[in-house]
Amino acid sequence: MTHTPTAAPPRRTAWSEGVDRARAAATTEPGRLRIIGAVLAALVIAFGAVTAWEMSERTSAADSIVDRSQPLSRDAADIYRSLADANTTAASGFLAGGEEKRSVRLRYEKDIAEASRKLAKAAAGSSGSVSSTEEITRLNERLAVYTGLIETARANNRQGLPLGGAYLRHANDMMQNELLESADRLYRAETARLDRDYDEAKGWPYFATATGLLALGFLAWAQRRNYLRTNRVFNHGLVAATAACGVVLLWLVAGHSVARAQLTDSYEHGARSLQVLNKARIASLQARGDENLTLVARGAVTETVGGRTMDAYEVGYQAKMETLVGTDPGKPAPGSLLGEAAELADDPAGGNPVQAAAKSVSRWDDKHREARAADDGGNYDGALADVIGERDSTGNWFDKVDDSLAQALGHEQSEFRQAANDGRGALTGLPLGAAVLAVLGAAGAILGIGRRLSEYR
Repeated sequence: MTHTPTAAPPRRTAWSEGVDRARAAATTEPGRLRIIGAVLAALVIAFGAVTAWEMSERTSAADSIVDRSQPLSRDAADIYRSLADANTTAASGFLAGGEEKRSVRLRYEKDIAEASRKLAKAAAGSSGSVSSTEEITRLNERLAVYTGLIETARANNRQGLPLGGAYLRHANDMMQNELLESADRLYRAETARLDRDYDEAKGWPYFATATGLLALGFLAWAQRRNYLRTNRVFNHGLVAATAACGVVLLWLVAGHSVARAQLTDSYEHGARSLQVLNKARIASLQARGDENLTLVARGAVTETVGGRTMDAYEVGYQAKMETLVGTDPGKPAPGSLLGEAAELADDPAGGNPVQAAAKSVSRWDDKHREARAADDGGNYDGALADVIGERDSTGNWFDKVDDSLAQALGHEQSEFRQAANDGRGALTGLPLGAAVLAVLGAAGAILGIGRRLSEYR
């Protein structure tokens, strides 16, 4: 008889042998417990990691609101205001002729210095924004040209040369069409960044919440399974893991809810009010500049409105006043800037300065009408006294408007900072705390399962 050797079985890979062992282990209670322990630990760690990640992003956004984006937005508004006030002050000094007051000159120089300082600060803070960097560069370049035109206008004015008025109008056109346009774009860019930070800071942490609920659900299932198989009510390790996850989830929901509420309050009663008040202050500055240039140009710049030829600067003054208070300066309309600022003010400290500004605007406009009547009647000196005089002039009432709006801005800035800091404070420690508690929870879950495994040894 011949013996036919049987073929050797094919060699198995380490991977396939490992899979078979795992499958066989899963059919035993110790194997199932190990799998449950691994899944529990992974879920708890994932919950802590996702919570730490999402809340770190929200904490960073809240920090940016308080320390970066809102201050940059405020600085951009200050740049616009300083430039507009410098332009207005230069026109006021020009109207005084060769005897420009020292206080007017110092105010102009202070505005230019403030704008330059804020531009340098904005350049340092907005390095990550290409559009903001471009606007800041453009402003720095054109500001030097503008101040040169103003100095040329002053020099001609001191000599009594009519050419000074042309230089001043050219400088004003550059300010309105180039410098202030760039400053406005810079302000819009920084305000948009502030809005994005608010959206990110207030966004609900859906992934962390879902992961936390999943981890708690699986922990509850594991403990119920343990009770049904052993008739033991509690497993200390699993209870500790459940408590850790519950604390993190409660901290997450409560902390973010408080932060969200405070940040919303800081926006509604702080950031929004600041934006409206800044616009109101700018509109008043533009109106004052147009008022001064009406007397400088003396009808040299006109435009057609409704079939009538009118002084272009007077048309501009009326348009800015309508934006500021509406058609009736004595009572700010609901859609006007001062009307909106009054609606947003949530306490007397914020509302009273707005009301004072509205009353001053009404007196300013009354005096402006007197000045226009005097100028149209050929009394230029009388109109000049009504506009730049020492007492009861439109300049006096404009200064009162500006002071009231500055007071309102200071109050709203304080309100914003307090609410925003409270919102940021509600998130303090949450990312680190979630990570630490997750590690402790995972350790508890492993120890709890390990306790059950020891019963099979």
